[in-house]
Amino acid sequence: MSAQGDRHQVFSQLHRRGHGFIIPNPWDAGSAKYLQHLGFEALATTSAGAAFSLGLMDGAATREQILDNARAIVAAVSVPVSADLTNGFGATPETVAQTISLAAAAGLSGGSIEDTSGDSEQPLFDFALSVARIEAAVETVKSLPHPFILTARCDGLLAGACDLAEAIRRIQHYQEAGADVVYIPGLGTLEQVHSVLAAIDKPLNVLGTIGQLTDAKALLDAGVHRVSVGGSLYTAAAKAFEHAAQALKNGSLDFIDGATSFTDIQTRLAE
Repeated sequence: MSAQGDRHQVFSQLHRRGHGFIIPNPWDAGSAKYLQHLGFEALATTSAGAAFSLGLMDGAATREQILDNARAIVAAVSVPVSADLTNGFGATPETVAQTISLAAAAGLSGGSIEDTSGDSEQPLFDFALSVARIEAAVETVKSLPHPFILTARCDGLLAGACDLAEAIRRIQHYQEAGADVVYIPGLGTLEQVHSVLAAIDKPLNVLGTIGQLTDAKALLDAGVHRVSVGGSLYTAAAKAFEHAAQALKNGSLDFIDGATSFTDIQTRLAE
């Protein structure tokens, strides 16, 4: 089996074992190498972080740009990589299926599809269409020669487009359609997490850092299988960068105190 095939198998096995894991979100190849150096078992791209790193607004990066970013990350590390594939970059099930095919060809071991439409008048795709989009993704995954973990997201809670009950109804149908993992970004309490866990049979991904969800271990102990952080590592890095740049603008050069050394960076990237 190829090294890439090994990665796909490892990612699949991570979702079948009895305890969950943290899957951090690098925004480029360099940040991915750092996360691998720290010992994370798998990585997931962030479409927001990728867009920000290109000087774009969240949601403005094209499918080609997102997949180019993912390819660079896959090439930089030896651990499995999943991708934030936004809403599949189109409304139709056929477009979603094509996006999954392209993601697999890019070397990714998984990917997520959300149900947001990009239309402010109707932020979520129609329920029936949303399910059909996941069904099309599942059929494409079945045709692949290797495992590919498909994550189905209901983003209505995060977008303020639906309540928790509707979000749960949607992911229940997504799991019935064959998604491997379900995901409701925007959960803010352990009580909400428990409600979702009680309603599903597939592994749950939870977006940490929102509301009371600041303890990854507590989430894993509750039965969450995967904890991710979206663009939060990028925003944390941006805050540190802004602080250092502001100090420089004010004439200070001591912002370098406590920074990672050039040698350490070289060593980590060379691994």
